[in-house]
Amino acid sequence: MKKGNYLFTSEAVTEGHPDRICDQVSDSILDAALAQDPNSRVALETCTTTGYIGVIGEMTTKANLDIPEIIRSKVREIGYTDPKLGLDANSCAVFTSIHKQSPDIAQGVDEKKDHEQGAGDQGMMFGFATKETPELMPMPVLLSNKICKRLATVRKEGIIPYLGPDGKAQVTIEYQDGKPQRIHTVVVSCQHKDGIRHEQIVKDVKKEVIQKVCGNLLDESTIYHVNPTGKFVLGGPHADSGVTGRKIIVDTYGGMGRHGGGAFSGKDPSKVDRSGAYMGRYIAKNIVAAGLADICEIQIAYAIGLADPVSIMVETFGTAKIPEEKIEQLVREHFDCRPAQIIKTLNLKRPIYAKTATYGHFGREDPDFTWELTNKAEELKRAAFPEPIATRSVQRKRGFK
Repeated sequence: MKKGNYLFTSEAVTEGHPDRICDQVSDSILDAALAQDPNSRVALETCTTTGYIGVIGEMTTKANLDIPEIIRSKVREIGYTDPKLGLDANSCAVFTSIHKQSPDIAQGVDEKKDHEQGAGDQGMMFGFATKETPELMPMPVLLSNKICKRLATVRKEGIIPYLGPDGKAQVTIEYQDGKPQRIHTVVVSCQHKDGIRHEQIVKDVKKEVIQKVCGNLLDESTIYHVNPTGKFVLGGPHADSGVTGRKIIVDTYGGMGRHGGGAFSGKDPSKVDRSGAYMGRYIAKNIVAAGLADICEIQIAYAIGLADPVSIMVETFGTAKIPEEKIEQLVREHFDCRPAQIIKTLNLKRPIYAKTATYGHFGREDPDFTWELTNKAEELKRAAFPEPIATRSVQRKRGFK
């Protein structure tokens, strides 16, 4: 845990950001495939620019999908329905180039009578949890994502009707010895209709977005930067191209926990880039919830086609209440990290992924986000802090079981 006084910053982006559009499109196609065929194998990348969305990749499924309509429906839901925005769900060009998964990969990943389901790729995944918020998430990225979600709410509900779909948020937290003290700086950039005065945007966003989300973490010294360039009319894919998987730090822990490098969106759960990272979060969160450490980072690494991880590592940054070696032993005893078992434990063959593709994959209160459950915490606590024999003997004498 870092000592002294310091600042840490994380950012997030709205659902109308070009990269976020692509994440949501990729995951919407994945959901549609899983809804008809839970065993679908999907690995899709989306790109977008002015008036155009393209989807490429691999998909092996029994599902019968109208992919152009899935794409247009998601873009429409995000809010791009006006040609003046540079992307219109009803008229934009849609391009797809999708083929089946490589049989060379499939033979290592498919579960057969004599072959356990292997990892869909090599690589390392990280999970992270910290006590600094009730969600056991780093505060900067949690607040940044909540600001972005609030921007969408005030836009869609007409509270700030002149906002456009594109936008970003950034929150800087002041820490003292690893504990958050206050919000030092908030940056919000939000797309808006032309002709709106900058002063009006600053006033509305501070009142209806920043203050609603951040509350008493703000003080008289907090610095605000709302649309710091003064104007943000041109946005979305018309202003900047977008690609699936370019917001992986926003998706996870805002840079406070390490990242293995693999993106999530567009990948079915046989791809450990996604399922392994979800399992890492599940393990780390349960360790912190159990009181074994105040901060926990888990690394899980795989070889393609093999079921058992090649390594599992636990890092608690000096906050462990028992030796880290003991925590690692408990992880191996209480969490099965083979791909098929991760999918079973977290119930991942469901069409739940489009909503993960914006506002972060972690720290969300949603029953579909099974990796956020802390249902292993009590079990870990009992294993880590066993009841003394003398205490159990006294309890039995007093009639307790």
